[in-house]
Amino acid sequence: MELRKNHNPMLKKIFIKTFGCQMNEYDSNRIFDTVKKIGFEKTDKYEDANCYLLNTCHIRDKAKEKVYHEIGRVKKIFRFKKKPIVIVAGCVAQAENQEMLKREPYIDIVIGPQSYHKINDTIQEHINNKKKKEETEFDTISKFNYLSKIKNEDSKVSSFLTIQEGCDKFCHFCVVPYTRGPEYSRPFDQIMNEAKEIVQNGTKEIILLGQNVNAYSYKEKNKEFRLSDLLTELEGFSELERIRYTTSHPKDMTNDLINIYKKSTKLMPLVHLPVQSGSNKILRQMNRKHTIEEYLMIYEKLKKINPNIEFSSDFIIGYPGENDEDFKCTMELIEKIGFINSYSFIFSPRPGTVAAELELVDKKKSKERLEIIQKKLFANQVNKNKSLEGKILNVLVENKMKDGIKLFGRTEYMTSVIFDGNINCIGKVVQIEITSSNQNSLFGLLKENYKQKVA
Repeated sequence: MELRKNHNPMLKKIFIKTFGCQMNEYDSNRIFDTVKKIGFEKTDKYEDANCYLLNTCHIRDKAKEKVYHEIGRVKKIFRFKKKPIVIVAGCVAQAENQEMLKREPYIDIVIGPQSYHKINDTIQEHINNKKKKEETEFDTISKFNYLSKIKNEDSKVSSFLTIQEGCDKFCHFCVVPYTRGPEYSRPFDQIMNEAKEIVQNGTKEIILLGQNVNAYSYKEKNKEFRLSDLLTELEGFSELERIRYTTSHPKDMTNDLINIYKKSTKLMPLVHLPVQSGSNKILRQMNRKHTIEEYLMIYEKLKKINPNIEFSSDFIIGYPGENDEDFKCTMELIEKIGFINSYSFIFSPRPGTVAAELELVDKKKSKERLEIIQKKLFANQVNKNKSLEGKILNVLVENKMKDGIKLFGRTEYMTSVIFDGNINCIGKVVQIEITSSNQNSLFGLLKENYKQKVA
């Protein structure tokens, strides 16, 4: 029956390509849940699409140009075919809005992250009158109220769940306050209802998302709900195996959140806490609102609670004003904490931010520093993975690899694990004896008497 449906030439099909962060992945899933209501089915093939949607990210360098390059590819594919409806969504859409429609007539709809609740009406309007449309108002409350009425049909073993959007921090290098708007925390019950939906669908791990996820604060009837309250509530979901959250800000790493690590059995012991620089001078210039001393205090509190907690982070190298001493401070912090997995990039100015107007560090010097820091960070990953060889680890199995033989899962520290096993393992926590490793992955053997917590 399903096969006949797929071959219906009148069926509306949407191709969604997602760039950037986990929140964009979550958004793309919710966009699809929404457009299904007006008859769209997802396709993995460009050429079959009646509608092509590009969900964009503005964080990385040349983000805008990547969008136009991608639209150019679509134009070539459909040169001799009926043009699909072309939608640019996400943070580049928010930042560029009307300019995109002027520069590239092939684009039909530009829609920002806080306007996804309007996407069905916007598409229908375009189908009816071929009118180009831009929707980039900040209307976060309406968006989540609308989406809360549409079932989240994500059925992955590990699923994202957005709890907070936007940012009030205004770090001088960051566009998020301008593309996602001010901080907004979703109602507590709305989040819990969505969590129940995806757990009923088969999700075993929930990753709570926010631009400042630990700034989550929802007030109702004189009670404030914090991230710690969400984590405590999720702990009671019997079918849920693991809980994570990202991305955190050091300023919002409050004691109530830290203390959850004392009692939670499902909150994973990897803390992703972006520091950006090891120099207080550079942190001030970035307007980060935390110091290295405060960062180390958080580290020490968590390590005291559980010595097995590990840290990952983000680093911006060559930020305007960074000198050799500042860079040395960053290296010393990496040495002290021993981050097991981190992201590092050369500073790239984003239009409209304070840092965009500052004098850049010499490009050659920035590249040299990035090479040094990545060599150290990658060595940390290699050494950590090497230390796990011969050990038996609990692994949540997510899916089958593309080769159709091996299975893929993750450790408590988010490290990829590849092993031979049958599909009955998917969705379960199993025990894997690690036999070898490289920088990014572990390889191992399934123990016959694996831990099977889920019936």
